[in-house]
Amino acid sequence: MTPQDYIRAVREIYIQMPNTSCRFSRSDRELAQAFYLRGIPIHIVRSALLLGTARRVCRNPATAPLPPVRSLHYFLPILDEILLQPLPNGHLQYLESKIASHR
Repeated sequence: MTPQDYIRAVREIYIQMPNTSCRFSRSDRELAQAFYLRGIPIHIVRSALLLGTARRVCRNPATAPLPPVRSLHYFLPILDEILLQPLPNGHLQYLESKIASHR
């Protein structure tokens, strides 16, 4: 996968998430390129975005809604978390179902 293909894939995953802006900034592209240079697989980036999104959409409904995520940088600590401790088998499907149920 070329760096451009990788960045394009990260962009598509980011934009498809609910509660993210439809804008993928130059700073976001630079971060995606840094992920590429670090050798982070796309499925790990997707896992971080799913986990972060699920945490946002599954919050207590009585609390005030959060504004949309405006940058890929929001997910960086979650990505690092997953790199240290990968998600258990089957957890991605669980996160996907939780997000889908809140759309």
